[in-house]
Amino acid sequence: MAVVVALALVAGMAAGLVLPRFLRRRDGRATSTGSVSFRWSKGRPAIADEQQAGLGRRTINSLRAGVVVLDNDDVPMLINPAARAMGLLRTGSTPGSIAAHPLIRTLAGQVRRTGVRREIELDLPRGRDSAGENPLGVHLRAMGLGNGFIAVEAVDVTESHRLTRVRRDFVANVSHELKTPIGALQLLAEALLDATEPADPAAPDLSEDLVAARRFAERIQHESTRLGRLVQELLELTRLQGAEPQPPPEPVALDWVIAEVVDRTRTTASARGVSVAVDGERGLTAYGSDSQLATAVANLVENAINYSGEDTTVRVTLRGDGEHVEVAVADQGIGIAPTDVDRIFERFYRADQARSRATGGTGLGLAIVKHIASNHGGRVEVSSTLGGGSTFTLRLPASPPDDLLATLPPVGIEPGPTGLRQV
Repeated sequence: MAVVVALALVAGMAAGLVLPRFLRRRDGRATSTGSVSFRWSKGRPAIADEQQAGLGRRTINSLRAGVVVLDNDDVPMLINPAARAMGLLRTGSTPGSIAAHPLIRTLAGQVRRTGVRREIELDLPRGRDSAGENPLGVHLRAMGLGNGFIAVEAVDVTESHRLTRVRRDFVANVSHELKTPIGALQLLAEALLDATEPADPAAPDLSEDLVAARRFAERIQHESTRLGRLVQELLELTRLQGAEPQPPPEPVALDWVIAEVVDRTRTTASARGVSVAVDGERGLTAYGSDSQLATAVANLVENAINYSGEDTTVRVTLRGDGEHVEVAVADQGIGIAPTDVDRIFERFYRADQARSRATGGTGLGLAIVKHIASNHGGRVEVSSTLGGGSTFTLRLPASPPDDLLATLPPVGIEPGPTGLRQV
């Protein structure tokens, strides 16, 4: 609510900069009480326009969020102290002038060009060498005010980003440490199974102890394999959440993605008696990472296979409308209850706990799909009927993304009202 009020105040002040100063006064009488002027509107006293401007400016100056208003030439017309403290300003090209940070100017230019409000959250390095260990986390929101004026709101989210990095690093470190003992368990279980294998499979003659040992070894092997997959998916999810930079987007042929997914899931589908059918348009192209897109579609197809019965079909359909491409994965499985639909993309959430344990699921597959879709500027949707199957649709842009970060110069943040530098 405070942000909405602040933006409304900014819009009002910007309008005051461009509206004529001499307006015809409405009928009514104005009174003065001390230093505050009032005008009467519909029987109620209202603060005069001049006093409103001063009150709005003091309100904006008191905000913890940074506010910068740029004119059509990207010249700062309104700046509050919080924006100066964040280091969002630079000295201008002429003595005594100031200019907005290149990030602010780039964001404002995109809003003018598209007419759409833009939001972005990122970490900016501090200092002149742009190599600080404690970057400034900032959430920026830019919106048009009319006549080329752009208001940019900046919120300091450094602490939130720091906690996120600590949590992500912890998960990554623990996962790496678990990989070695899990691999050892798998090898030991396999060795135990080989050591207790009967010499003549046609006429096994095993003691009761050996039978129990084989049963325990098979269980250890199954659970260690599942745990290994869980660790691998945790590492994958950590990378998708920003532990590693995203690769530059490249054209990805969806025909190749589908062929790769069908090959990956062929063994699982055959073991469960499920067929995978592909139809729809050919020759569609998405933009991003081919390996990540293949992982996302493979997770959807594997999920559909695991929740389908024997002698059923999982259908993969490709569609395109010029602006977006869609990969829809439909199954004839048990479906999802309406109470579970909104939560199935959460980490470790399972709609059917018993079925998930039986299939070896980790509860991370759909969370990985959601993050891959988000990183590619798309989204994943689901429609399901309990007992009637489910359809997951991965929707991606059909054109290269308009990536703000890719257009930014490598300029850091210099905090403080005096931390200005030449642009």
